[in-house]
Amino acid sequence: MFNTKNVVLEGSDVPSTWVFQYYLKLSETLTGQDVKIKSIFNPSERTPSFCLYVDKSIMQYKFKDFSTGKSGNKVDLVKLLFNIEFSEAMNKIVSDYNKYIKSSDYIKEEFKPQERWKVDFIKVRRWSVEDQKYWLSFRIGKSMLEKYNVKPIDYYNLVKPEGSKFKSLRIGNSMCYGYFDKNNEAYKFYQPRSKSHKFFKVKNHLQGFDQLEFKMPYLVICSSLKDAMCLKSMGYNIEVISPDSENTMIKPHIIEYLKKKFKKVITIFDNDEAGRKAVDRYAKAYNINGFVPTICKDISDAMREYGFKKTHAMLKPLLKETINK
Repeated sequence: MFNTKNVVLEGSDVPSTWVFQYYLKLSETLTGQDVKIKSIFNPSERTPSFCLYVDKSIMQYKFKDFSTGKSGNKVDLVKLLFNIEFSEAMNKIVSDYNKYIKSSDYIKEEFKPQERWKVDFIKVRRWSVEDQKYWLSFRIGKSMLEKYNVKPIDYYNLVKPEGSKFKSLRIGNSMCYGYFDKNNEAYKFYQPRSKSHKFFKVKNHLQGFDQLEFKMPYLVICSSLKDAMCLKSMGYNIEVISPDSENTMIKPHIIEYLKKKFKKVITIFDNDEAGRKAVDRYAKAYNINGFVPTICKDISDAMREYGFKKTHAMLKPLLKETINK
């Protein structure tokens, strides 16, 4: 006989693990680990960027979709999936969960947030011809890479506790790069030709901030450090920075400081849904105007595919128009 003591009346009583497993139709059970899947809001996505993680301040799963900029908790997920309001989403979660616990599929879940990987060792190598060919395709030379503290990496080693032992993972290939801050501490790793470990974020960092000299009149906030370096290499009277991602808003006190140091601050983000939304967010939150490239997804891709002349012809009028707004 069904035991009514399992029945829930409030959405807050429904485990966030179940909500994400059920509505996303996950193939694995969430027990506290981080999970990355392809975006459910962007069917054309090739590289998985929809992240599930535990917010340890409330011990609940949340999501962040880097492809579209959507993020939130279990209720936000259901609201977006079914295009319904908060109260309706809560009722749906409670109703569906109660049906589940009455079924033969019901299993009492165990939840224990897992330890995250931490960098244990980094082996830096020398620049190669292959590196040169890759970065110069974006008009980014060795001096620019060194200025922004980008280093070629042979591999980096990750460790995390697992019971009474430590689990170790070595990551690297012939095209692996580490991004370092002014204290020479790595904040991100980048492998452009790797599908499984293209990016590994170590810590939050406002890219390019360490390199600001405040000698140019204009500051451009870009979608990536690669785009920022590419734009900087084109010789405009600008300086550049880049947040961790387009979906990471730079903190208000930093924006206020930068506005005082530069004649004008603008944004250039990717020509996709997430990038266009980021341009709008900065305009609404900080009155900072911006635009997206018109001939390609981003600045660096435009440089690689069309070269300096055509990329410059695209950027120059857009920069002038945005700066003069």
